[in-house]
This record gives sequence, structure tokens and C-alpha cells, in this order.
Amino acid sequence: MKQLFDEVSYACSKLVTQKYSTSFSLATKMLSPKIRADIYNIYGFVRFADEIVDSFHEYDKEELLLMFEKEYYNSKEKGISLNPILNAFVHTVNKYGISDDLVQAFLKSMKADLYKTEYQTKEEYNAYIYGSADVVGLMCLKVFVKGNQQKYDELKEAAMRLGSAFQKVNFLRDLKDDYEMLNRSYFPNVNLKKLDAVSKEAIIKDIEADFDYAYQNGILKLPVEAKFGVYMAYRYYKKLLKKLKDTPSTKIINTRVRISNPMKINLLARSYIKYKLNLI
Repeated sequence: MKQLFDEVSYACSKLVTQKYSTSFSLATKMLSPKIRADIYNIYGFVRFADEIVDSFHEYDKEELLLMFEKEYYNSKEKGISLNPILNAFVHTVNKYGISDDLVQAFLKSMKADLYKTEYQTKEEYNAYIYGSADVVGLMCLKVFVKGNQQKYDELKEAAMRLGSAFQKVNFLRDLKDDYEMLNRSYFPNVNLKKLDAVSKEAIIKDIEADFDYAYQNGILKLPVEAKFGVYMAYRYYKKLLKKLKDTPSTKIINTRVRISNPMKINLLARSYIKYKLNLI
């Protein structure tokens, strides 16, 4: 029975989210149940592609990613995939009309991670972030606005800026692993071996500008079904950025800043109070 298999597929995407990201899983739980499953489906797709290029070192990553891409398009054509993550993602793509240019931009950035180790210009850096993060924000926005093109166009830039902010925070937090384990350097014209205070401040100011724009022009205008969940993710990453800001530049390359579970719960409680008081 296809319906049962689809339910299993959705459950797999939810499990992937819960296992790979407690913070994203927590934020997704704050979304309306009407849209929650589709966000899990998007996360499952992008997480699997990301895992291929970041984690499966003992396998042919390029071959695996091409197989993943080929199976996605095959399942989109046939309407079914025996890969439950792809099966669930295709449902969401078709349901909300997620355009192929977003999927292709994402896969292009994932393919870049197979061979590109440095981003020497702002243009290269921005192009990678667009594909790896901005388009994921746009996929989620398609779900949030439920196909309302006018609302999508209004919030599009803010969704991209929020995706950029999240990704740049990840870059700064994961400097050690990206540089030492994956041999990647995303920030252009920055010496990661000797990250100085000036470079760090410039990176943080850029991220703060993205956050400010996304909050004022996007989060505050989101439909009620999505607002609190997105706000929770925003608050989490803002807290992470503050911890990175307070960490000396010389130590960032040697540590990985985290938000403790008690702090996450504290953020949730305070955010919920602001939400219920209509302060966001």
C-alpha cells in the first residue's frame, strides 16, 4: 500500500532530523503540525547530500552524489523512490512547486565540496552560500507561504539572508573541522591558521547585518504557522554567534562553540513568552 510507504518515508525524514540536529529538530517542533512534516522532508534531503560530501570518506563520494541526484530525478519522474528520504522530498517538491533551479543550485554547491578547498573571492563565496544555504531557506519559504507567490516574493530576500547568516555562523563555528579534517577554507582572504581579531570582527558584522535584515523584513512578516519555529532557530543562532563573538579569535580554530541543552530550553522558554505576548 503506497500510502503506508509514504508514511514510513515521512517518518524517516523526521528521524534523520532528530538524529542529526537537535537544534533544528527543536525549532521544527515549534512549527505548525500542518507544515512540520514538509520541513523534515527538506532537511532529510539536504542532510543526506551533505553527509555524502562531508562524511563518507571511505567511499567514492562523487559516485554516491551522482547516484543520489540521478535517483532524485528518476523518482520525480516516476512518482516514487525506494529511498524513503527521496520519496518524501519529492512529495514536498511537488506539493509546493519547489522549482528545479533551487535543487540544482543546492547540488552544485554540494558538488563543489568534492573538489574545491578554497574560496578566494567574494563572488565564489556568495555563490557557494547561495547554493548550500540560501536555496534551502527558499525551499522552506515555499512551504511557509503555502504556494502564495506574492508572499514568497515579498519574503524571498529575507529568507536568503537568514539562510546566509545560519551558514556563516556554521562556517565560523566549524573552522577547526572544516580546515583540519576536510581541508576547506570558506572565508575569502582570511588566514585561518592565524585568524586575527580584525578579520573575525568583519565576519561577525557581516553575519549581524544578515540577521538584522532577516528579522525585520522576514521573520516578523511570516505566517503564524511558521513564525515561532523560525524565530526559535534565529534565537539559537544569534546566541551561538554571541558565544563566537566572545571567544578570542586565536581560540576559535582550536575549539567548537556549542549551546548547552539547558541553554536551549532557556531560549525556548523566553522566546515562547515573547511570542505569546506578541512581541515578535
